[in-house]
Amino acid sequence: MKRSLAEIAQIVGDEIQGDADRIISGAAPFEHAGPDHITFAANAKFLKKLTETQAGAIIIPRKHLSALQDSLDQTKTDTSYLIAENPQVTFARVMQVFHTPSVAESGIRPNACVGRHFRCGEDVSVGHFVVIGNDVILGDRVVLYPNTVIGDGVIIGDDVRIYPNVTILDRCRIGNRVIIHAGTVIGSDGFGFAPDDKKVYHKIPHTGIVQIDDDVEIGAGNTIDRGTFGKTHICRGVKTDNLVHVAHNVTVGENTVLVAQVGISGSTTIGKNAILAGQAGVSGHLRIGDNATIGPQAGVAHSVSDGEIVSGTPTIPHKLWLRVCHIIPQLPEMRKKLAELEKRVKALKG
Repeated sequence: MKRSLAEIAQIVGDEIQGDADRIISGAAPFEHAGPDHITFAANAKFLKKLTETQAGAIIIPRKHLSALQDSLDQTKTDTSYLIAENPQVTFARVMQVFHTPSVAESGIRPNACVGRHFRCGEDVSVGHFVVIGNDVILGDRVVLYPNTVIGDGVIIGDDVRIYPNVTILDRCRIGNRVIIHAGTVIGSDGFGFAPDDKKVYHKIPHTGIVQIDDDVEIGAGNTIDRGTFGKTHICRGVKTDNLVHVAHNVTVGENTVLVAQVGISGSTTIGKNAILAGQAGVSGHLRIGDNATIGPQAGVAHSVSDGEIVSGTPTIPHKLWLRVCHIIPQLPEMRKKLAELEKRVKALKG
């Protein structure tokens, strides 16, 4: 697929400086882009190297345009520029132009197993060996890849793409424009057992559901447990990486990001626009505030306020954690010096 820079600018809504008729055949990284590629320079590292790339077009930030203007005027290359408020977002949208998802063939494959009272919208694609339970409702343009299992009473909205080997268990609700990657399980039982005086564990039935709102993307190998009662709620715009676990009755607020191997214990509430970095673990019945950031491998044992940035186990303010990390390698030498001081104090006392 080839597009003129003018066509690309019209799609992404940005301004051109240079040859609007330049033909672009794809998007590429800054260092590897060729004359028919478009790339982006979002930070100072790349902005200083504009003359070094072979890219035919570069997306640059509008906020740096005035500072770059003299350099651009003196550049002898025929490179064109797309002026963007957010080059990274523009580049992502440009990549979508050149790398559109494959179009699945509409229809239900003969070897799929479909239950009673199944209803679906237009242009639905149900792949090989898909199992659909009773009373399932699919919206328009839903794609179920092979070996997907959809439990009884599940409702799925429009433009949903569910990759192979995903399991969505009974009565769960999936919104519009949701993507669920391979191997994920939605609606498994929560980890709930009641021990008696003989330490025999009795299973607590989980009768709730999982609700996933619009524009959510769930990574591969996620497990999202249903509520004990009520629901586990993944709100609009949430993005999860691979291997994330969300326990029963958790709420994940709008546009929050959960990075790989994050684990969230039951009945915790995560606010809007929060970021939980890789391998962060959150205890149950806590609240993580709006716009909070949890550092990688953090162990969250107490609630975190709006906008707070924390790291470590147990978590402390991130700036303090950086100081702690700087001190830890010095501890052996500090211990040695402390032992010497203790000997001298004892000698003085003697």
